[in-house]
Amino acid sequence: MTSATTLADIRAARERIAGKVERTPTVQSQSLTDRVGQPIHLKLEHHQTTGAFKLRGASNAIASLSPEDKTRGVVAASTGNHGRALAHAARLEAIRAVICMSRLVPENKLDAIRRLGAEIRIVGNSQDDA
Repeated sequence: MTSATTLADIRAARERIAGKVERTPTVQSQSLTDRVGQPIHLKLEHHQTTGAFKLRGASNAIASLSPEDKTRGVVAASTGNHGRALAHAARLEAIRAVICMSRLVPENKLDAIRRLGAEIRIVGNSQDDA
């Protein structure tokens, strides 16, 4: 069983990823606010370098690795966004990244991950196979 994430955990992660991810803005969504009757703010994570919030988790995971683990590199299965985020975070730390993807992943996503220096392994016909 995993323990609950604490405020200290969040602050530590924020320190680890500082300078590695964009500090993205939030904006109030008037349509959602009107719909639920409470102020609703949206975090604009599409402003991240990789276009998705997944860069935060990938950067934190890479920064949390031991020096020994960093020499071994990282491996992930992804349909695109997580793989791209992990490839980006690994590139910043000069760590080898292998991203396993299925034959269903579009070529533009494969190209984006390759451009970041990750190795791509095409495995099977579904993400479960990968």
